[in-house]
Amino acid sequence: MPNYRLDLAYIGSNFHGYASQPGIRTVQDELETALFHHTGRVETAVAGRTDKGVHAVGQVVNFRCDTDLNQRRVMRSLNKQLAPDIAVTKIEIVSDDFHARFSAMGRHYRYLILTRFAPDPFLAQTAWHYGSSLDIDAMNAAADRFVGEMDFASLCRRSGETSTVRLVRRVKWYEIGPELLCYEVEASSFCHQMVRSMVSLCVDVGRGKIDQSEVISILLARDRGVGRGAAPAHGLALMKVDYPSQ
Repeated sequence: MPNYRLDLAYIGSNFHGYASQPGIRTVQDELETALFHHTGRVETAVAGRTDKGVHAVGQVVNFRCDTDLNQRRVMRSLNKQLAPDIAVTKIEIVSDDFHARFSAMGRHYRYLILTRFAPDPFLAQTAWHYGSSLDIDAMNAAADRFVGEMDFASLCRRSGETSTVRLVRRVKWYEIGPELLCYEVEASSFCHQMVRSMVSLCVDVGRGKIDQSEVISILLARDRGVGRGAAPAHGLALMKVDYPSQ
């Protein structure tokens, strides 16, 4: 039975996240409904279960079906059905052992903050309009504390007894346009609300509410209660997922 990989991009504003939930609109339900016309009923496995309002540029899913799909035709059909919120950017047959989630070696996220006083309607769905200047050097110094393997319990919304230890490989704040800040972070994987909590903590440092030296003590506390909350979901996007062959 062929194993298919689909690469997706989507604006998460009108979805309650990726994962299927009864009675509400999700990316998974929209995608699987569109696929049904070509494959019958299938269940997609996904690299990152994005939350309500979170976007994706390089999401990856896979599924198996006993149909030999005309990939070009199916891609055209899916994009007609799923537009404008979702786009399928690639379809290909992959090895039997490929799994969108468990084969992934790393995930890259981006968060955008608009610091200018006036909002920008063209960024309203994809950037947090903070509306005030931030010290990007202090934010980078704070973010540097996240690099390495450690317990991020203070920055994660726990789900049962799931481990909150993660390996963060790279972080960076930089300006990509006039008063538009970008946070990039790469890790093996992320726990629930981890990136948004990193951003919120960095913003509190950048606006001078806490000192960058307090980041370590917050992480060492391993207590969500001492974290600094989570930044709004709409500024966050999954940019890329790494696999062994890449």
